[in-house]
Amino acid sequence: MIVFEKIRWKNLLATGNQFTEVQLNKNSTTLIVGANGAGKSTILDAICFSLYGKAFRKINKAQLINTTNEKGCVVEVEFSINGTNWKVVRGIKPNIFQIYRDDKELDQSASAIDQQKWLEQNVLKMNYKSFTQIVILGSSTFVPFMQLPLQSRREVVEDLLDIKIFSSMNVVLKEKIRTIKDEIKTLKLKKESLKDKVEMQKNFIEEINNLSNENINNNKESIITLQSEVEDLFKDTDDLNQKVSLEQDKMKEFQDASSKIKQYGNIKGKLSEKINTIVREHKFFTDNTVCPTCDQHIEDEFRVNRIEDSQNKAKELQKGFKELELAIKDEELRESTFNKLSQKTSKLLNDISQINSRINFCQKQIQKHESEIQKITTQLESRNTENDKLGELQDNLQETYEILSQKNEDLVYLDTSYELLKDGGVKSLIIKKYLPLINQQVNKYLQMMDFYINFSFNTDFEEEVLSPIHEDFSYSSFSEGEKSRIDLALIFTWREIARFKNSVNTNLLLMDETFDSSLDGGGSEELMKILKYVLKDVNVHVISHKEGLEDRFDEVIRFEKIKGFSHMKTK
Repeated sequence: MIVFEKIRWKNLLATGNQFTEVQLNKNSTTLIVGANGAGKSTILDAICFSLYGKAFRKINKAQLINTTNEKGCVVEVEFSINGTNWKVVRGIKPNIFQIYRDDKELDQSASAIDQQKWLEQNVLKMNYKSFTQIVILGSSTFVPFMQLPLQSRREVVEDLLDIKIFSSMNVVLKEKIRTIKDEIKTLKLKKESLKDKVEMQKNFIEEINNLSNENINNNKESIITLQSEVEDLFKDTDDLNQKVSLEQDKMKEFQDASSKIKQYGNIKGKLSEKINTIVREHKFFTDNTVCPTCDQHIEDEFRVNRIEDSQNKAKELQKGFKELELAIKDEELRESTFNKLSQKTSKLLNDISQINSRINFCQKQIQKHESEIQKITTQLESRNTENDKLGELQDNLQETYEILSQKNEDLVYLDTSYELLKDGGVKSLIIKKYLPLINQQVNKYLQMMDFYINFSFNTDFEEEVLSPIHEDFSYSSFSEGEKSRIDLALIFTWREIARFKNSVNTNLLLMDETFDSSLDGGGSEELMKILKYVLKDVNVHVISHKEGLEDRFDEVIRFEKIKGFSHMKTK
């Protein structure tokens, strides 16, 4: 059971920088009064904010801060559960979220979201929706159970009956089913892959077994044929090399022809130059008797002698020039012979090169056949190894079949469990078990408030109303006063179920303007009797601005607005 002991706050809404503190378990009944806007309903927002990080009324987090001080908003709530003391501190500007167990602050390494989730699941064991259905009955933003959607109604009851664990288990199972389906998909792919490998290995072994000595002999015969061809080619190469050697010997006799032609050409040029010089001299002395440069007379004897010398030299040079031309022609013939011999040698060398290419090709073919023989020999020798590989692949395939079979079996089990944990499974059975008790308690509290109808829920938490004076009625068909009685009966029922289950049982009940709403005088009297004499181990705090209620409560707390700030007084 959660026993709420104390709530204190400052800089929250209209409250100033001094803590306002309310003892929650001091009296059985406490009346909280005050004018509109005095701050009497702040306690609802304070306790919801401290436990769940949001206000009870439609106020966002930023609006909770006192608009005058604009910082330092802090709310602290203290409670105990089975002898363990808890304290939750939450603040804005700066943001604070601290949880204390027996005065020791818990580790805050987790995110605020994860920390809140841990608080709701492991300590409070109820979420905001369930808390507001069991602990708070408000007149402003409170949504009565009967105005909740059917799915939300079911969630509240599952919280009360402590069977939401089945929903959590179902989420886990759903994830496990997804995981195991992925594993099965992977195993199926692995199985197909192994089947292909086994088949390939069998074919490979069969291929090895089909190899015979005939294949080896065929390769050997090919090698012999190629080796014979290579020997013939080597002989042809030797013959051609001899021919090349002979031609090269012949070429030696003519290899100096080009250099001699060049040498004779130089001599020919010099002779031509000398002949031209002599011709010019002969022409000079023949045509001139007086020197054209100095105008002196040239003696006839000197001139005649020079002309004769020029003619004699010219004859000698012309004779030598003709002999030189004959020698050049001879060398040109020798050079032509050298070029022919060189071309013949080049052709012989090209033939040798082609034969060598053929020899290389034959040698590569020989190596290929030898490699094939080695491969076949190795494969024949490695048949045992390949059979071992086949056995290993078959073992892996069998193991995969077994794992796949087990996974499929697990999937059937998980699918069955998943179906059982769905809303129509185990949870429905548990709800059916408690449904008569729920309906009994609702009608008990309705009768206590002088409202004599048979109000019940079906398994989907749709209401069924039976009454002599009401036909085909539902919750929405009743007056506001009658709806209020139903809402009160339900909140008392949920608390009774919670106490019975000891799941979310708590001492605290907050009622905001319940006496001020649609209840008539008789209804208010019956409600007061229930609060004082029927509810057990409950600390009821009623917020009201209705006059004449003070004497009916053990304690009265009054809120007043002084200089813009909310202040609390007790009496």
